[in-house]
Amino acid sequence: MAGGTVIPDSAKLEVVKETVPDTAFGRFLSWIGIPPVMFWGYVGVLLFMIGDGVESGYLSPYLVGQGFKETDVALLFTIYGVTAALSSWLSGALSELWGSRTVMIVGLLIWTIFQVGFLSYGLPSKSFSLIALFYGIRGFGYPLFAFGFLVWVVHTAPASKLGSAAGWFWFCFTAGLPTLGSTLASIFLPIMGSYYTLWLALGIVVIGGSLALYGIRGAKANRNTNDPNALRTLFSALSIAWERPKVGIGCIVRAIDTSAEFGLLVFMPLYFRELNFTTSQWLAVLQAIFMSNVFFNLIFGICSDRISWRGTVMVMGGLGSTITTMVFFYAPTLLGPEHLYIVMAAGALYGATLAAYVPLTALMPYLAPENKAAAMSLLNLGAGASVWIGPAIVFLFIDRVGVKGVMMIYAAIYFSSAIMTYFLRMDPEVEA
Repeated sequence: MAGGTVIPDSAKLEVVKETVPDTAFGRFLSWIGIPPVMFWGYVGVLLFMIGDGVESGYLSPYLVGQGFKETDVALLFTIYGVTAALSSWLSGALSELWGSRTVMIVGLLIWTIFQVGFLSYGLPSKSFSLIALFYGIRGFGYPLFAFGFLVWVVHTAPASKLGSAAGWFWFCFTAGLPTLGSTLASIFLPIMGSYYTLWLALGIVVIGGSLALYGIRGAKANRNTNDPNALRTLFSALSIAWERPKVGIGCIVRAIDTSAEFGLLVFMPLYFRELNFTTSQWLAVLQAIFMSNVFFNLIFGICSDRISWRGTVMVMGGLGSTITTMVFFYAPTLLGPEHLYIVMAAGALYGATLAAYVPLTALMPYLAPENKAAAMSLLNLGAGASVWIGPAIVFLFIDRVGVKGVMMIYAAIYFSSAIMTYFLRMDPEVEA
């Protein structure tokens, strides 16, 4: 039973079969783990996320420079995080209801329309209410587009290469936001200024979104034609957490994955300043984390198909992040700015172990093979929830236990994720 609908046993064992174009390029894409029919979708997602990530490095100080209080900016980003988290959960359920292509179109339209409102009316008016309205609603845009595509990939990629396909998605996602997006901003800010660089970001998003939708128009999109009831479909995206407890556990593991990453951005810049690191040195360490994470998203995705999805998450992700979290704390604390490259290496190790959670994207839909879209909704909900869980831990504990204590809390929850992942075993017939 899934969302009130009886699923035949045969559906539980449905395995996607790969169709490879009889071309050298098609065979190459299949070999590296990209479903050939989805190639332009990956390119479009990369461009979309580059555009979305342009603002990540400078929007906050830009708004403060426009006269807004830091508390106002923090509230704005909180609103954005809440809408993004809600949208992340909806992406799977709506993909099941409407089909992933329609969800991606809606996400692109929301991002475009409300970015135009943000730039044309919100910022010029300097009205916090208007800015919060346009920017907050825009938060629904990128999860619908990006995670709608991810659900499509899960339904398209063969099971034997799903880890690789997921790895390539997260490679494109994190390469755009924030890595290449921030790099692009650093190039164009001196040329165009802060305001017009945001318009440039809008253009990149439109180009990337249009390319993805046009390039994969021939791919078969998932849609539940047997049960078009909207409320039942949305409810199944929550009820699966207790109907299939392993899926609920997977949601928690996914929330743990990047929660510390978002939390570190709140207090680590100040801590590094206390340790006499310059701003440029801190940014170099941060860049090392993100660059390592981008490439290891791909490496662990591919390797997990050959080793084990669950084992990669449990050992390299959970146990690995437990260790590297504390390494990342002690390296700058004990060595200081004089050993910057060692501190950067410690950050790179942390970014690499975070990437080892990527195979969870492949594992989750096979924990509930009769309702993959609902499983993906819970996975995406975990991804969205991590945006506020990490900073919430900082808010609750930083004054009580200090930086070391908070890092130990993060290490402890990473260790707990390894224990939880141990129980994420697929049903025997699905495993076979």
